[in-house]
Amino acid sequence: MFENVKIRCSSLGKLMTEPKSVADKKAGALSETAKTMLVEVYAKAVYGREKEVQSKPMKKGILVEDDSITTMSMYDGVLYQKNEVKYENEFISGTPDIITNYEFVIDIKSSYDIWTFLANVDSKIDKCYWWQLQGYMMLTNRRKASLVYCLSNMPDHLVETEKYYLMKRLDVISEESPEYLIEAAKLERILKYDDIPVNERVIKYDIDFDDSVVELVESKVKTAREYLKLFHKKRGL
Repeated sequence: MFENVKIRCSSLGKLMTEPKSVADKKAGALSETAKTMLVEVYAKAVYGREKEVQSKPMKKGILVEDDSITTMSMYDGVLYQKNEVKYENEFISGTPDIITNYEFVIDIKSSYDIWTFLANVDSKIDKCYWWQLQGYMMLTNRRKASLVYCLSNMPDHLVETEKYYLMKRLDVISEESPEYLIEAAKLERILKYDDIPVNERVIKYDIDFDDSVVELVESKVKTAREYLKLFHKKRGL
């Protein structure tokens, strides 16, 4: 059942997380983070149940994906198309956002607001995103990848939802209340970014393919498969 389990590129970072103890590291053991992720893989493989986690930032990210690709196209001066093809090999699978006709694969992260967007300027590349892009490069035979953060407008219906909650918090009589109108205008300015030039709404990091990850990923996926078999056996099934 688990001999052919493949790990999604978006989960590679969790799988590749090192265990805390030196002994476990030397033994090539899985970290607790990896085991927790594999429990989700197990639930899907055995019971067809997939854990759904959707925070506000995740919901926005899904809804503005096309807008962010358009922003990236304007930034680079290239008409990018969203990739809909799922790639896989013997060990991993994934669907990159954009695959260029040349050597790049691109993954776009849509920031929830201007503060989370700007926080990426001075921070290191998230390890989970690094592994995700290494996986995409493995699958598409690309040598370079771009991790792109985009600042896209909040969808109108989500803005209206936030305005509804604002009105409830303010406890005003109607949407015509002067107090509400002032605060609603402030809220819309926080969630919409048309006044900011496109070149200031993109943060891009280029990542080179690391040949050493191929063996590391394949080995770790094999270890994950053995863990899933043992986990299943422990349940007496």
